[in-house]
Amino acid sequence: MAARCRCCGAVLYQNRPASLVRSTAFALTSLILMVVVHAFPFLVMDAASIRTNLSLISASGALIREGSPILGIVVILFTVITPLILAGGLLYVCLPLMFGRVAPGGFFVAKWMSKSEPWNMIEVFLLGVLVSLLKLNKVADVHFGLGFWSFAALMVSMAAAVAAIDRHELWDRLEVAKS
Repeated sequence: MAARCRCCGAVLYQNRPASLVRSTAFALTSLILMVVVHAFPFLVMDAASIRTNLSLISASGALIREGSPILGIVVILFTVITPLILAGGLLYVCLPLMFGRVAPGGFFVAKWMSKSEPWNMIEVFLLGVLVSLLKLNKVADVHFGLGFWSFAALMVSMAAAVAAIDRHELWDRLEVAKS
């Protein structure tokens, strides 16, 4: 379906075919990657003959214990909770819509997804981690763990899930399925 200019025939708007399927696939991939990110070390650091395995949750806990509770909570909020809300919400809303149904509370979840999307700061966090690791590499031997590489893939997957969704189609299907 496309909207065209009546004068020149240029395409003004066109639905993206299978946007719900693509968005659902990327959201499911994101949820799986979140499990891998938190199940495996984010980075491994060797300093003074001591090896330390860090995960995002353990790093946040260390920040809280060492006197930076706000920073620790912010890391958890922007790297765990917000992406989980966005990916889980996309899956919860889009999967039933592919079969012509609306999940209970689908409108509410879709609104919260839209509101939480700007707060999905995975890219900013990853950039900050890379800058910190470049400086930390002078003091210790740092190796990226499977959690780091999964986090990088998660960033790409989340961006693809958000970019794949056709918002007009999403809200149109929510309205039609509701009726």
